[in-house]
Amino acid sequence: MSRYRVEVRVMPRATLLDPQGQAVQNSLRQLGFAVADARVGRVVDVEVEATDPQAARAEVERMCQQLLANPLIESYEIELAE
Repeated sequence: MSRYRVEVRVMPRATLLDPQGQAVQNSLRQLGFAVADARVGRVVDVEVEATDPQAARAEVERMCQQLLANPLIESYEIELAE
C-alpha cells in the first residue's frame, strides 16, 4: 500500500445560483477589477492508502459521492498530487 495525497475541488454547479460567488464578483467590480464571473467553492485535501493511483482515485470518488459533495447542487474535480 502507498499513500496518495488527493485534492478535491468542490464547486456549485454552473447552472445554480452562487450567492457567495456573486458577492465576491460584486466586491471585486467595486474595487475596479474587470471580473466577468466568480464562483466560490471549497478544497478538501485527503491522504489515502491504496495499491495504486487508480485505486486511490476510485476511493476518493466514492468519498465524494457519499460525503464530500452534494451531487444535486455541486460538481467536483479530483487531482492526485504528483
